[in-house]
Amino acid sequence: MNEKIDNLIVEYSSEFDYSKKNTAIILAAGHGKRIKSNTSKMLHKIWGVPTVERVYDACKKGLDSTNLIIVVGIKAEDVIKVIGKREATLFAHQAEQNGTGHAVQVALEKFDMTKYDGTVYVFPGDMGLIDAESVSDFKDSFDKSKMDMMVLTGLYEGDPIENSYGRIIRVKGKDINGNSANEDEGKVVEIKENKDIHSLDEKKQYQITFNDRVYGYSKNELIENNEFNSGVYSFKSKPLLELIHKIESNNAQKEIYITDLIGLFNKAKYSVGAVSPQKQYVIMGFNNKSVLKQMEAIYRKLQYEKLKDIVEIDDPEDFYIAEDVIENIIEADKAGTPLDLKIGKGVYIGKGVNLNYNIELKKNVFIDGNVSFGTNIKIWENAHLSCYPNQSFIINDNVEILWGDIIKGNIIIGEGARIESSVNMTGSDEYPLRIGKNVIIKGTSYIFGSIIDDDIFIEHSVIIQKKVDKLIKKDGKIQKIKFYLPMPEGIDAIEELK
Repeated sequence: MNEKIDNLIVEYSSEFDYSKKNTAIILAAGHGKRIKSNTSKMLHKIWGVPTVERVYDACKKGLDSTNLIIVVGIKAEDVIKVIGKREATLFAHQAEQNGTGHAVQVALEKFDMTKYDGTVYVFPGDMGLIDAESVSDFKDSFDKSKMDMMVLTGLYEGDPIENSYGRIIRVKGKDINGNSANEDEGKVVEIKENKDIHSLDEKKQYQITFNDRVYGYSKNELIENNEFNSGVYSFKSKPLLELIHKIESNNAQKEIYITDLIGLFNKAKYSVGAVSPQKQYVIMGFNNKSVLKQMEAIYRKLQYEKLKDIVEIDDPEDFYIAEDVIENIIEADKAGTPLDLKIGKGVYIGKGVNLNYNIELKKNVFIDGNVSFGTNIKIWENAHLSCYPNQSFIINDNVEILWGDIIKGNIIIGEGARIESSVNMTGSDEYPLRIGKNVIIKGTSYIFGSIIDDDIFIEHSVIIQKKVDKLIKKDGKIQKIKFYLPMPEGIDAIEELK
């Protein structure tokens, strides 16, 4: 198995670019046992995009010129293929999950650290709400601080007993002898993992030495400390290279924690800082489905805030519009003409869909793929419109598609057409479907890979790979197509039950 993964890593990894001054390591090797799913934790989606891909995109945009190294482990093949082969992107395999520090060690083996002089960032792969702005802010804070290491921290607002994050321990105002900490007060000295805090003896102080002074903390004091570690770090490369292999596994889990680098940096007289993001939600990670659902709800609210004064959305808590579609809507709005888009409860609009002016999508409409709308179009409840990535589906102006229709594939629907309820239509690459202008299709009709002329009326018919011509009768009326059924196949395999 390892050989297969190693071969994949070679296939999908690109060359490390030593000229880039930023390198982001994304930790995506974890088990995610509590998520209770056969899908990799890192491939669970926030607003239609795997969390690891969201972290990747945020780093790519927020750090500008950067190398990216994704550390894979459990479900490695799936994670590698989702990211794919990209410029300045490498994969590292953590075959045995031995802690975050070990994962970073594995990542740093992908290039020669002695030849690199830049900044190394570390991000968890499950931080699906992180955005480019927050990454850029963190980078700016680190650059301006002149620190050797920086931690991105958050403030926990719930019950301290339920806080499973590692706590940020800072220098107290006084040491155990009552002496003032002076300029050291508030400096970051350690991150203590939650499990290790709970394993401490309640009767003894937990003591830390900083700048030759000893500071004491009770177990309860550490539990109630609400400043927590987000799992995001930045390092100057030289001190990181010097200390990364000095981390020991003397903790409750017997693992190599990246958090122990704080103590090592302080001991070596390197500076350590901490900063919190402007938006606290960006540092959320998840270990179970309920938190993932909360993250999805936050992201949905963010998208709604972008659209609420542009688009009429029936239910802000029940809709999906892919981000590229949202961007196009916003750009169209900037043009100044009212869009008059109405989005019903439960509507799904996937990536690649091209909306237009005066469109109404009723409840539970599903649209996905390269579906392009004209203007003045109404799609009724539970209709399904989609096509494969290599296909195009064009709906021209003034079209109406009614309840429960399923329309898929390589299709053009002409201007003014009306597709009534319970119609199923398909067009393939070999046999595209072309519906002319002002066509009416109704009843339980099925149409596949055909060319339908303008002004045709079709009812209760099955039309497969046919050309339907506009036939004008002597009275000047157009011939309607009703109850057309092709000759059956396989009739010799069917007999009456006696």
